[in-house]
Formats: sequence, C-alpha cells, structure tokens
Amino acid sequence: MKKMMRFKFIVGSLIFLTISSLSAQTDQKAKLLLDKLSAKTKAYTSIKANFNYILENKAEGLNEVQSGWIVLKGDKFILEIAGQEILSDGATIWTYLKDAEEVQITDVEEDNEDQISPGSIFTLYESGYRHEYKKDETSGGINYAIIYIYPLDLDEKSFHTIQLYIDKDKIELKKIIILSKEGDNYTYKIKSFQTNIPINDSDFVFQKSKYPDVEIVDLR
Repeated sequence: MKKMMRFKFIVGSLIFLTISSLSAQTDQKAKLLLDKLSAKTKAYTSIKANFNYILENKAEGLNEVQSGWIVLKGDKFILEIAGQEILSDGATIWTYLKDAEEVQITDVEEDNEDQISPGSIFTLYESGYRHEYKKDETSGGINYAIIYIYPLDLDEKSFHTIQLYIDKDKIELKKIIILSKEGDNYTYKIKSFQTNIPINDSDFVFQKSKYPDVEIVDLR
C-alpha cells in the first residue's frame, strides 16, 4: 500500500487563518493584525487558492518544490497536490492516490493527530499558542508583517515555530513557514486565490461511481 503523504499546513494549509479569540499570551500588535485577518476571512463563504509547497532540509541537501490548489468551505476541503486528491466533509477524509488507483479513508479526528490540516487551519491558533509580532519587511513591492507562533506545549508537537507573512495593505496571508524539530522546513507560498466561489457540499465527498476501478482502503 502506498503511504499517504502528510502535509503540515496550512495551506495552509495551508492558506488562511480565521481566529475568533487568541491566547492571553498574544502580544497586542500581533493580536490587532490577526483580528483584522480573521474578520476579513470569516466573511468569505468559500476560498480557492493556488500555492507552491517547498520542503527544505539543508542538512540533508533537500529542496523539493511542488504546486497545488485547495478549496475550503468551513471545515470542508479539497486539496490536490503531488498526484493526490484529498477530500474532507469535516468528519471523513478520502485520499485518492491517482497512480496507485487507491483511496484511503480515515476519520478527521484520527488523521489530524499532531498535524496542521486544511480543515483546522482556520481555528488552529485560538488557543495553545503564543504569538509574537516579529518584524516588518518589504519584498517584491509587498509590505509584510511577520508574526511567529509557538506552541505552548512543545512536547506535543513535531514543530516548534510557525511563521506567518501577512500583506499589511491587503490584510491577506501570503506565506506560511513551519519549522519542524527534525530540521525540515515546510513553506507554503500563496500564488492566487478566489473567494465566495459556488461549490456544493457533495463535492467534498469522494464519489466512487466516478472511479469504478479504484481500490478502497478503509483505515478507520
């Protein structure tokens, strides 16, 4: 069985943050900006984003670049990257491995252990993290605010820092960098996105009738 690839979003996931409340350990400058980002993002009924995903480990000479896209609607998502199509209706995840003609089925609760998933990126930082407004930076004509997020219970996470690059003028998240304890850096660069696109809830459920030859592997 081909092993399911795990993506640490964000996109985040890998892509946008919706933050209704923040930890008491958040500094005020970071909180003000994240609240603005939250309010803007919550107004969208759905989001579609195209992104580049970069996996880097300097010690191992690793630098892999892939492109993908994601559609988000509440806790539902469709993610396509690296020959995989991953769908979730908020309770179940279907991972379609195209080359293997195989679909792996897992529960959201089990699949998200120590993971930053597309379905949870909107609410990930509501608690359990310390936020720090690190600096401002201008690059490519964009004025960025760079905010670092640290898990309070470090022993429970495989990563130690998440870096958010926010366009201060448009109040949009442009890049996420996740730094793992093992030296892997996961970067998500958002190339473009659309909001309020029409999409049905049924689109977030894998339809076996469309793939009659696919093998179903139920891991629940």
